[in-house]
Amino acid sequence: MNDFLPISKKDLKKRNWPSLDIILVTGDAYVDHPSYGAAVIGRVLENAGFKVGIIAQPNWRATDDFMALGRPNLFFGVTAGNIDSMLAKYTANKKVRNQDDYSPGGRAHLRPERASIMYSNKLQQVFKGVPIVLGGIEASMRRLAHYDYWSNKVRRSILTDSKADVLVYGMGERQILEIARRLKELPDAGQLDDIAGTVVSRKSLGRLKDYVLVDSFEAVSKNKDAFNAAFSAVYAESDPFLGKTIVQKCADKFVIQYPPAEPLNTDEMDTIYGLPYNRNWHPVYDKSGGIPGFETVRNSLISHRGCFGGCSFCSLYLHQGRIVQSRSIKSIVKEASIIAKSRLFRGTITDIGGPTANMYMAKCSLWKDRGACRDKQCIEPSKCQNLQLGYDQSLRLWKEVKKIPAVKHVFVGSGVRYDLLLGKESDRYLQELCASHVSGQLKVAPEHCSRPVLKLMNKPDFKKYEEFVERFKSVNKRLGKKQYLVNYFVSAHPGAGLEEALELAMYLAKRHIHPEQVQDYIPLPMTISGAMYYSEKNPFTGKDIFVAKKLSDRLMQRALIQYKNPKNRKYIIEALKILNQPDLIRFFLG
Repeated sequence: MNDFLPISKKDLKKRNWPSLDIILVTGDAYVDHPSYGAAVIGRVLENAGFKVGIIAQPNWRATDDFMALGRPNLFFGVTAGNIDSMLAKYTANKKVRNQDDYSPGGRAHLRPERASIMYSNKLQQVFKGVPIVLGGIEASMRRLAHYDYWSNKVRRSILTDSKADVLVYGMGERQILEIARRLKELPDAGQLDDIAGTVVSRKSLGRLKDYVLVDSFEAVSKNKDAFNAAFSAVYAESDPFLGKTIVQKCADKFVIQYPPAEPLNTDEMDTIYGLPYNRNWHPVYDKSGGIPGFETVRNSLISHRGCFGGCSFCSLYLHQGRIVQSRSIKSIVKEASIIAKSRLFRGTITDIGGPTANMYMAKCSLWKDRGACRDKQCIEPSKCQNLQLGYDQSLRLWKEVKKIPAVKHVFVGSGVRYDLLLGKESDRYLQELCASHVSGQLKVAPEHCSRPVLKLMNKPDFKKYEEFVERFKSVNKRLGKKQYLVNYFVSAHPGAGLEEALELAMYLAKRHIHPEQVQDYIPLPMTISGAMYYSEKNPFTGKDIFVAKKLSDRLMQRALIQYKNPKNRKYIIEALKILNQPDLIRFFLG
């Protein structure tokens, strides 16, 4: 068993370390696994020769936990964890959640609201002068002025509110190593300029020349058109090869976002995922029942990063980017072999995937030198001829993993893009997927059936979904299998009103589909849909969009889509009366 990174001074004594170079503070419980950001960054820094420790879920109401490992020689790294802390605490309808799957026993409220800010402020109280580096999804998606759904206002860059020294956005391995190297050579946070994939705050622009100046925080917080103009500029400059530096003034300082870090190559991906992770939660959580969220990934494998789907409501575009970065088959098979040796392994690899499972090894001839196209999308309205899918490599990968003696099943548990499974090039992939790698249910995300809503979501036309359903049925019939689709839908997305919800409900009811996987739309920071929700306009065209902001409207939309749920009866009746369709009450409710 590999050693966990130190979490106490007792651990430091065991290693005979008088102090640590870097201390990572995270809002998640400490799980040493490549699905957990703090673990990955910790192992990457350790591999580079730095002494690293972890403070997980410190009690923010006091300072004792923040002092547990002493003062680091270089810096504190702060992350809210694998999920934005506001999303971790509140539901789509702003109710407090009663469970946190990233905490011991699923216990709620072990991380504060706006954890990145809270942790940074506590560290500054007790360790004055020690540089603080923000990272993780919360920092990444709040790096510039952004709309915050939970306070219903535009907030400043989280870098400004936290008073941290530098913010890392994206996945972060390249950036954190460069920051550590610079601070080791010269312990001065003021020299952390010009690092791709970071954001800093400065009183002047110095020698900065080639940049895009967007409207200030003060302007975008008061004017929705200015907000959308700034968002559109940031979105356009999000390519690691051709993107420019973004500058946004806030009070008397400039928030400077340098272009994204270059994507990792296959060798670099292999190195990161091949580091000596313990692949378990820290033993201190055993008595609490462990970490529920870890059980869903314990026997799964991450094959790649990035997604060129470009769904409007998703954070991936501005976090992992559109360029797919894949591990080698050899690396994934090696990790699968390690999993298979675990005493808890029961023969099933529950998932080999990434943001979208069937994008593994996808490539574009332009990505290496020019990055992702600024004015063209990869698969909307149809797949670009320059995009090459990696289905042959996926088939080889599945075959190699299945050769491992202890492995009985290899499933694809993460979702697939069904619009990439319609052409002849996908025949063998879909055949093998259905024959051996679906556990009875395959996840797909049609999201809605209304054409205008799907267009705003940047999702494929619904006819493609219907075509895939028939193809899926046909393949399984040929195989003699009974397998089903788990369909994900979103209610109350910008552009969707009661009419659109009824359209979807009628479609589902006529086909006797009773969806359980319905997500109430949540406007996430720095997403296209988030900008739509806040401004009630398309940020790129300025065209007005209907947005369901009243709780009653949102409840009625969800009720129509989940028409079989008895709890929804009163909302369905209310919605149908508003739509002047009382004759449909009997149709839905009998």
